[in-house]
Amino acid sequence: MWSRHLATSRAQSEVAVNQMMQAFADIGPHIHMAERQSEQINDALAQPLGGVSGLVGACEQVLTPLLEDSSVSNASKAAVVQALDMVRAAVGSLEQVARPFQEQTQMVAAQVDRMYMGFQYQDRISQMLVLLEGDIGKLQQVLAASHGPVPGLVDWLAHLESQYAMSEQHNDHRGDAPEARATDQDNETTFF
Repeated sequence: MWSRHLATSRAQSEVAVNQMMQAFADIGPHIHMAERQSEQINDALAQPLGGVSGLVGACEQVLTPLLEDSSVSNASKAAVVQALDMVRAAVGSLEQVARPFQEQTQMVAAQVDRMYMGFQYQDRISQMLVLLEGDIGKLQQVLAASHGPVPGLVDWLAHLESQYAMSEQHNDHRGDAPEARATDQDNETTFF
Protein backbone atom coordinates (compact mmCIF):
# COMPACT_ATOMS: atom_id res chain seq x y z
CA MET A 1 0.00 0.00 0.00
CA TRP A 2 2.82 2.39 0.89
CA SER A 3 4.48 1.65 -2.42
CA ARG A 4 1.25 2.40 -4.30
CA HIS A 5 0.86 5.72 -2.43
CA LEU A 6 4.43 6.69 -3.33
CA ALA A 7 3.86 5.75 -6.97
CA THR A 8 0.74 7.94 -7.06
CA SER A 9 2.60 10.82 -5.41
CA ARG A 10 5.44 10.46 -7.89
CA ALA A 11 3.06 10.46 -10.84
CA GLN A 12 1.35 13.59 -9.53
CA SER A 13 4.74 15.23 -9.01
CA GLU A 14 5.79 14.39 -12.55
CA VAL A 15 2.59 15.95 -13.94
CA ALA A 16 3.17 19.09 -11.84
CA VAL A 17 6.80 19.26 -12.96
CA ASN A 18 5.82 18.91 -16.62
CA GLN A 19 3.21 21.66 -16.26
CA MET A 20 5.71 23.94 -14.55
CA MET A 21 8.33 23.29 -17.23
CA GLN A 22 5.80 24.18 -19.93
CA ALA A 23 4.85 27.36 -18.06
CA PHE A 24 8.52 28.36 -17.77
CA ALA A 25 9.06 27.65 -21.44
CA ASP A 26 6.02 29.77 -22.33
CA ILE A 27 6.72 32.74 -20.05
CA GLY A 28 10.50 32.96 -20.39
CA PRO A 29 10.64 34.70 -23.78
CA HIS A 30 7.97 37.20 -22.72
CA ILE A 31 9.86 38.09 -19.55
CA HIS A 32 13.09 38.59 -21.47
CA MET A 33 11.34 40.72 -24.10
CA ALA A 34 9.68 42.88 -21.42
CA GLU A 35 13.01 43.34 -19.65
CA ARG A 36 14.69 44.38 -22.92
CA GLN A 37 11.86 46.80 -23.73
CA SER A 38 12.01 48.26 -20.24
CA GLU A 39 15.76 48.81 -20.61
CA GLN A 40 15.28 50.38 -24.04
CA ILE A 41 12.62 52.76 -22.72
CA ASN A 42 14.77 53.75 -19.77
CA ASP A 43 17.79 54.21 -22.01
CA ALA A 44 15.76 56.42 -24.36
CA LEU A 45 14.50 58.48 -21.45
CA ALA A 46 17.89 58.79 -19.79
CA GLN A 47 20.01 59.92 -22.74
CA PRO A 48 21.18 63.47 -22.03
CA LEU A 49 21.28 64.50 -25.68
CA GLY A 50 18.87 63.16 -28.24
CA GLY A 51 16.90 61.17 -25.66
CA VAL A 52 13.33 61.82 -24.67
CA SER A 53 14.29 63.46 -21.37
CA GLY A 54 16.88 65.58 -23.18
CA LEU A 55 14.19 66.67 -25.62
CA VAL A 56 12.83 69.23 -23.15
CA GLY A 57 16.25 70.77 -22.63
CA ALA A 58 17.01 70.76 -26.35
CA CYS A 59 13.69 72.42 -27.18
CA GLU A 60 14.20 75.02 -24.46
CA GLN A 61 17.72 75.71 -25.71
CA VAL A 62 16.52 76.24 -29.28
CA LEU A 63 13.26 78.08 -28.56
CA THR A 64 14.17 80.28 -25.56
CA PRO A 65 16.06 82.80 -27.71
CA LEU A 66 12.83 83.35 -29.66
CA LEU A 67 11.09 84.30 -26.44
CA GLU A 68 13.75 86.95 -25.80
CA ASP A 69 13.76 88.27 -29.36
CA SER A 70 11.87 91.59 -29.58
CA SER A 71 11.17 91.11 -33.30
CA VAL A 72 9.01 88.00 -32.57
CA SER A 73 5.33 88.76 -32.06
CA ASN A 74 3.55 88.05 -28.81
CA ALA A 75 1.35 85.50 -30.55
CA SER A 76 4.43 83.64 -31.78
CA LYS A 77 5.97 83.79 -28.30
CA ALA A 78 2.74 82.37 -26.84
CA ALA A 79 2.87 79.57 -29.43
CA VAL A 80 6.49 78.79 -28.45
CA VAL A 81 5.56 78.69 -24.75
CA GLN A 82 2.60 76.42 -25.58
CA ALA A 83 4.85 74.12 -27.65
CA LEU A 84 7.38 73.90 -24.81
CA ASP A 85 4.61 73.09 -22.34
CA MET A 86 3.34 70.35 -24.66
CA VAL A 87 6.84 68.86 -24.97
CA ARG A 88 7.27 68.96 -21.17
CA ALA A 89 3.88 67.29 -20.68
CA ALA A 90 4.61 64.60 -23.27
CA VAL A 91 8.03 63.79 -21.79
CA GLY A 92 6.56 63.77 -18.28
CA SER A 93 3.85 61.35 -19.41
CA LEU A 94 6.41 59.06 -21.01
CA GLU A 95 8.45 59.04 -17.81
CA GLN A 96 5.32 58.27 -15.77
CA VAL A 97 4.49 55.33 -18.06
CA ALA A 98 8.02 53.96 -18.12
CA ARG A 99 8.61 53.94 -14.36
CA PRO A 100 5.79 51.51 -13.43
CA PHE A 101 6.57 49.37 -16.49
CA GLN A 102 10.13 48.89 -15.27
CA GLU A 103 8.96 48.15 -11.71
CA GLN A 104 6.36 45.64 -12.90
CA THR A 105 8.87 43.92 -15.16
CA GLN A 106 11.30 43.60 -12.25
CA MET A 107 8.55 42.23 -10.00
CA VAL A 108 7.51 39.64 -12.59
CA ALA A 109 11.13 38.60 -13.11
CA ALA A 110 11.50 38.18 -9.32
CA GLN A 111 8.35 36.04 -9.22
CA VAL A 112 9.68 33.86 -12.02
CA ASP A 113 12.92 33.43 -10.07
CA ARG A 114 10.85 32.35 -7.05
CA MET A 115 8.99 29.89 -9.27
CA TYR A 116 12.30 28.46 -10.45
CA MET A 117 13.34 28.01 -6.83
CA GLY A 118 10.05 26.26 -6.13
CA PHE A 119 10.66 24.03 -9.10
CA GLN A 120 14.10 23.19 -7.76
CA TYR A 121 12.63 22.12 -4.44
CA GLN A 122 9.91 20.12 -6.21
CA ASP A 123 12.59 18.47 -8.31
CA ARG A 124 14.60 17.54 -5.23
CA ILE A 125 11.56 16.19 -3.41
CA SER A 126 10.59 14.13 -6.46
CA GLN A 127 14.07 12.64 -6.66
CA MET A 128 14.04 11.80 -2.96
CA LEU A 129 10.61 10.16 -3.27
CA VAL A 130 11.74 8.06 -6.23
CA LEU A 131 14.79 6.94 -4.27
CA LEU A 132 12.68 6.20 -1.21
CA GLU A 133 10.11 4.33 -3.28
CA GLY A 134 12.83 2.16 -4.81
CA ASP A 135 14.36 1.47 -1.41
CA ILE A 136 10.99 0.55 0.13
CA GLY A 137 10.26 -1.70 -2.84
CA LYS A 138 13.62 -3.39 -2.37
CA LEU A 139 12.83 -3.85 1.34
CA GLN A 140 9.45 -5.37 0.50
CA GLN A 141 11.13 -7.82 -1.87
CA VAL A 142 13.67 -8.81 0.77
CA LEU A 143 10.95 -9.28 3.39
CA ALA A 144 8.72 -11.21 0.98
CA ALA A 145 11.54 -13.60 0.09
CA SER A 146 11.82 -15.80 3.12
CA HIS A 147 14.94 -17.43 1.79
CA GLY A 148 18.34 -15.91 1.18
CA PRO A 149 20.49 -13.55 3.20
CA VAL A 150 19.24 -10.17 4.32
CA PRO A 151 21.78 -7.41 3.70
CA GLY A 152 23.23 -5.80 6.80
CA LEU A 153 22.24 -2.29 7.83
CA VAL A 154 25.63 -0.79 6.98
CA ASP A 155 25.58 -2.33 3.48
CA TRP A 156 21.95 -1.31 2.97
CA LEU A 157 22.66 2.31 3.93
CA ALA A 158 25.84 2.42 1.83
CA HIS A 159 23.86 1.24 -1.21
CA LEU A 160 21.17 3.85 -0.50
CA GLU A 161 23.78 6.62 -0.16
CA SER A 162 25.42 5.60 -3.42
CA GLN A 163 22.23 6.67 -5.21
CA TYR A 164 22.14 10.22 -3.83
CA ALA A 165 22.48 13.03 -6.36
CA MET A 166 22.70 15.99 -4.00
CA SER A 167 25.36 16.95 -1.48
CA GLU A 168 22.70 17.78 1.10
CA GLN A 169 21.53 14.16 0.97
CA HIS A 170 25.05 12.96 1.70
CA ASN A 171 25.38 15.52 4.50
CA ASP A 172 22.06 14.46 6.03
CA HIS A 173 22.99 10.81 5.67
CA ARG A 174 26.25 11.36 7.54
CA GLY A 175 24.54 13.57 10.12
CA ASP A 176 26.70 16.62 9.36
CA ALA A 177 26.08 19.72 11.44
CA PRO A 178 23.81 22.42 9.99
CA GLU A 179 26.82 24.75 9.61
CA ALA A 180 28.46 22.27 7.22
CA ARG A 181 25.25 22.02 5.22
CA ALA A 182 24.97 25.79 4.87
CA THR A 183 28.41 26.07 3.26
CA ASP A 184 27.48 23.51 0.59
CA GLN A 185 24.31 25.28 -0.47
CA ASP A 186 24.02 28.27 -2.76
CA ASN A 187 21.17 30.39 -4.03
CA GLU A 188 21.56 29.32 -7.63
CA THR A 189 18.82 27.20 -9.12
CA THR A 190 20.24 23.77 -9.94
CA PHE A 191 18.28 21.02 -11.65
CA PHE A 192 19.35 17.41 -11.29
